[in-house]
Amino acid sequence: MFTYDSLLRDVPKGVAVGIGRGSERGDVERSAAAFGNVTIYDDPGKLVNDLRNGKIDAAVRGDMSSSELLPMLRDAFRLSDIQRTVLLEPAGKKMIFAAPVGIDEGWTVSQKYDLAVRSIKLMRRIGMGERIAVMSGGRDDDKGRNDTVDRTIDDAAELVAKLRSDGYDAYHAEILIESAVNEADLLIAPDGISGNLIFRTLHFLGGAKALGAPVLNMDKVFVDTSRVKTDYRDSIALAMHLTR
Repeated sequence: MFTYDSLLRDVPKGVAVGIGRGSERGDVERSAAAFGNVTIYDDPGKLVNDLRNGKIDAAVRGDMSSSELLPMLRDAFRLSDIQRTVLLEPAGKKMIFAAPVGIDEGWTVSQKYDLAVRSIKLMRRIGMGERIAVMSGGRDDDKGRNDTVDRTIDDAAELVAKLRSDGYDAYHAEILIESAVNEADLLIAPDGISGNLIFRTLHFLGGAKALGAPVLNMDKVFVDTSRVKTDYRDSIALAMHLTR
């Protein structure tokens, strides 16, 4: 089973990673020092260019400003948007991926399907399981109580059917996230707002480890991170694993 400890223990050799530094706290420096081939960048443009040109194999945002770095990343790789999935380890639980995590992501069935398929492709590279829990705003027997809830249940049913028809192990987890974190490897939230709330609740209130959010819709490895992190070793290790 893929675990937090195995992620840090079995780091691939010879992978060049760049990490952004946006403060003088020293967290980026301490994290980079744990590995032999990590370059610290103060210039977001240079970090993006070196990733695009292959001077580094993968990049991690670190504590660099997202308002500067992410638009450069989007422009350099000609992305209409940035799709991310986040890797979490809730306290006492196995590792899970969750998407969407951006508030403007995953608002249609087709967008959530794309996020799920891209996430599974990424998860295979690090040896995770592939069971997909499609969340909704209620239980099946809640249909008829609220139009918005009904829409999320209908969307979940449509998404599960589409994923299953294409060979993916997906099921409707309803609103029961407490069961989904034990039964599935990937959580697909009803929309970007609820996905962002799931991430924030698990990480900031529930103490789940947040290893970072890999960008799904580009051909290079980029792991987005939060500036409130104080240890980026797990994000660097994740980036290294994703280059395989």
